[in-house]
Amino acid sequence: MMSQKEARLTAENAEALAADALAYLAGDMEHLGRFLALSGIGPAELREAAEEPGFLVGVLEFYMAHEPLLLSFCETRAIRPTLFAAARFALDGATPQDG
Repeated sequence: MMSQKEARLTAENAEALAADALAYLAGDMEHLGRFLALSGIGPAELREAAEEPGFLVGVLEFYMAHEPLLLSFCETRAIRPTLFAAARFALDGATPQDG
């Protein structure tokens, strides 16, 4: 049986998931355009923005707000969609309603 500590997603694993999600997003021009518009950054600024604290949380939240994209990514990577919420929590410790 796995202990509660072992069952939690590490910040490093959460960052890796968010980075993979960002790479996947970069291959989908329609969703990438929407993400850039909502985040207020341009394509040329994407790499620099990805280094900013909180950016990867925004990537995870974007997926959680767009179920078809989330499910497509999860199916491709053979992971559970609930992993996104766990990753978001691992990166900033707040639930979406905590703001």
